[in-house]
Amino acid sequence: MSVDVALLGFPRIGAHRELKFALERHWSGEFPESELTAEVKGLRRANWALESARGATVLPTNDFSLYDHVLDTSSMLGALPNRFGEDRGDIRLDTYFAAARGVPGSGGAAALQPSEMTKWFDTNYHYLVPELHGGQRFSLSSTKVIDEFVEAKMLGYTSRPVLVGPVTYLLLSKTTDHSDPLALLPEIVAVYIDVLRSLAAAGADWVQLDEPALVTDLSPNARAAYVLAYNAIAAGTPGVRVMLTTYFGALGDNLDIAQSLPVSGLHVDLVRAPHQLDSVLAGASGLDALSVGVIDGRNVWRTDLDAALGVAERAVDRLGPDRMQVAPSCSLLHVPVDREVEHRIDPVVAGALSFAVQKVDELAAIARGVNIGRSAIVDELDAAAAALDRLAHADATVNSAVRDRAAAVTPPMATRTSPFRERRELQHAKLSLPLLPTTTIGSFPQTPDVRRARAAYANGTIDDRAYDEFIAGAVTDAVRWQEDIGIDVLVHGEFERNDMVQYFAEQLAGYVFTEYGWVQSYGSRCVRPPIIAGDVHRPEPMTVRWTTFAQSLTGRPVKGMLTGPVTMLQWSFVRSDIGRDEVTRQIALALRDEVADLEDAGIGIIQIDEPALREGLPLRRADWPAYLAWAVESFRLTSSGVADQTQIHTHMCYSEFNDIIDSIAALDADVISIETARSNLELLDAFTSFEYPNEIGPGVYDIHAPLIPTVSAMTSLLERAAAALHPEQIWVNPDCGLKTRRWDEVRPALERMVAAAAEARVSLTVR
Repeated sequence: MSVDVALLGFPRIGAHRELKFALERHWSGEFPESELTAEVKGLRRANWALESARGATVLPTNDFSLYDHVLDTSSMLGALPNRFGEDRGDIRLDTYFAAARGVPGSGGAAALQPSEMTKWFDTNYHYLVPELHGGQRFSLSSTKVIDEFVEAKMLGYTSRPVLVGPVTYLLLSKTTDHSDPLALLPEIVAVYIDVLRSLAAAGADWVQLDEPALVTDLSPNARAAYVLAYNAIAAGTPGVRVMLTTYFGALGDNLDIAQSLPVSGLHVDLVRAPHQLDSVLAGASGLDALSVGVIDGRNVWRTDLDAALGVAERAVDRLGPDRMQVAPSCSLLHVPVDREVEHRIDPVVAGALSFAVQKVDELAAIARGVNIGRSAIVDELDAAAAALDRLAHADATVNSAVRDRAAAVTPPMATRTSPFRERRELQHAKLSLPLLPTTTIGSFPQTPDVRRARAAYANGTIDDRAYDEFIAGAVTDAVRWQEDIGIDVLVHGEFERNDMVQYFAEQLAGYVFTEYGWVQSYGSRCVRPPIIAGDVHRPEPMTVRWTTFAQSLTGRPVKGMLTGPVTMLQWSFVRSDIGRDEVTRQIALALRDEVADLEDAGIGIIQIDEPALREGLPLRRADWPAYLAWAVESFRLTSSGVADQTQIHTHMCYSEFNDIIDSIAALDADVISIETARSNLELLDAFTSFEYPNEIGPGVYDIHAPLIPTVSAMTSLLERAAAALHPEQIWVNPDCGLKTRRWDEVRPALERMVAAAAEARVSLTVR
């Protein structure tokens, strides 16, 4: 017998984002459903072939998704919102995409709002939040998981189907009637039993049920739900062995629950939580298989193979090889596909990188080392150690001046000169803005012309002068148009920026970049996170030129736009040799210099976006204070070197704010804009119940769906906001940046937003 190499999931998008382009062609009407189906079938099959050829012996199926695996689960359960017209029965593809993207209104019919999105635990992946209600009934309405298992079987692959576990699914859900989602557990479990029985009939021996909620703080009801759910599944599906899969942290006080459940296998994350190995092994005697996550499924650095092999050897010594699987810590969804397609990265850094394909190779090497002996992989062990050592001692890795500056930070550096109430009076006198001032979050549409010009400049097809003329023209047009429609605080449009993190990372020392290192954020939205390989500092100003150019075109204030230090950290692949707090402090100091230069250049409003602040929150509440302390300090270190008259904005989206509202207030930003339109202002509740003291822009335009809101819809949202906040606190803005939208959507939407603000001003004045 031998140790298996098990994969929990693999990137869906393809090495060259084939899924993204197929989806967008389908949504634009260029690609019929049959062609989309054929394209994604090819991507699935290519994944299975690659995984098998690289040495994986446990292949996942149903890890592939057209949009989101949580939405897939809702489809399986027949749990898409009723407004899309299908409560039960087979879910059509257009209904599936409607839940993800919404449906524009036409012929007098109102637009259908898509489901809310939020972050998958503490990652940058977004999932579609299930919308449920008390007494809801469920039925098997999508056989995708069964179909893909059969498809793999017909190709000769023995696979382990993957599903979001029933308890995690319900804990991630919301109910429209505010009932307890866990009350729906018996109905949900009945469908899971149907699915597992169908999989058993099709020949499945194992099924992977992902329950990452087991690494979070659970209520007594949630702990009881696990017992109820898995006892019912075990009783109802005697022909299937369940691999209970946990990741993103330690089981901790939920270990007893996990080990008491009638499951055949358990997967644990030994990258995030290596300390749990001994306690897991102590309770593993009743398992048919223990899967140990010994390589990092969320970061891009090579594994210390010697250390990982040592962990695997300890587990095998206790359990024997026939009951052991080596695996990534979590699905490889969160890393790029293949390092070998990268040709422009410094060789020292490239040699220390490992993407999804290479991580399968690493697992195969660890398995060989356990099964045959260390001598069988001595070359791999030596190569990994040498690559990591070269990186640690590279000239670009350590900068003593940067570290000395970070060590010299004092508390006054992270404190504004005066409290908000005093700053507010000075800022209002300087800016002379109306009630309910209008603005946008920063970016305007990245049209094909913009992308072509940026690509041509990058590959040398056009020179500096031609590119600068193009950007100047785009900025000029954007400023003139904003003036024409009556926006109060303008932005320059960010046409020169490829991505809100990458643009800054490219100008900061310490970062490196990929050509094809894409990962999925949601649906067809892919991001290419930069890699922090060394100490971070700012060689020269990054945003002053185009911001001041825009300001020179208008008498209205133009916001300077920066990405905050926590988001720069969270949306990058981060070095692992120093603490995340230290890396963030380095970034904050670099951005502090940029804020000072913008202020010196005459920019009176500076926005420092921190959409990832909430996402970085540890999964265990006991770990929150330490994280929030350095995260808040880093933002304030970035923002606090300015005069009282300079107005600091921040922006956050897709966050549940209630639990950290004290820390959000502690940022001491003069204005915060937040995503609220898709939630119908529900996310504003945290700020109103807290009596948030500073100013706030609740989003009135959901930019993540191809819908153009009506004036009345936005006016209604503003009236709701004004009932909850003081009108003098409120700004009017979209939910987020407009980079991904088209001008034919953005122009009418923003014109209506300005009109809605005007109507609301009249209404509030009359009152």
